[in-house]
Amino acid sequence: MKQVQVFDPAMCCSTGVCGPSVDPELTRIAAALEQLKKNGVEVIRHNLGQSPQAFAENAEVGKLLKEKGPEVLPITIVDGQVVKTGSYPTDAELDSWLGGEAGSTDNFLSAQVRELIAIGAAIASNCEPCFRYHYDQARKLGVSKQEMIEAVEVADAVKRAPARNILTLAERFLVGQPTALQGNAGCCGSDEEGCC
Repeated sequence: MKQVQVFDPAMCCSTGVCGPSVDPELTRIAAALEQLKKNGVEVIRHNLGQSPQAFAENAEVGKLLKEKGPEVLPITIVDGQVVKTGSYPTDAELDSWLGGEAGSTDNFLSAQVRELIAIGAAIASNCEPCFRYHYDQARKLGVSKQEMIEAVEVADAVKRAPARNILTLAERFLVGQPTALQGNAGCCGSDEEGCC
């Protein structure tokens, strides 16, 4: 079995979707590595901020860090050999290192459909940077505004269903009973504002 190890710089997560803005490069490499796993490649990631011991235990990584400092990260190792430092590998590089078939990132869904799904996910998760990024990507791929509107409408309908259901449940439990929601009481049942 082929193996890919990625030694990431210190960061809160490897997805690229946390923090104030989306890092499209982290999102891309996370998706590429996930696809490799599905194709039978063993993928191991180490984050300097979360697993520094892995960096110390790998002699080659430790040597590179000592010689070049943290700018050498990320480091990509394929089957025990360092193949790239300082930036993440492209999809084409991964494919060539893994012999074509093992590194294939072919998908059943077209790139346009994947971007429409991502737009829907951005709406469902209230992620403004995600929406902006995937809107731009979809436009570059020739996705029409009407197709994007449909994706947003579907996502919005899915997102609203649980809210409607919980309000129906609350109404069933609370109708006819005095609650903190009635009158001028605060959220904790007192008349004081900002109690929670």
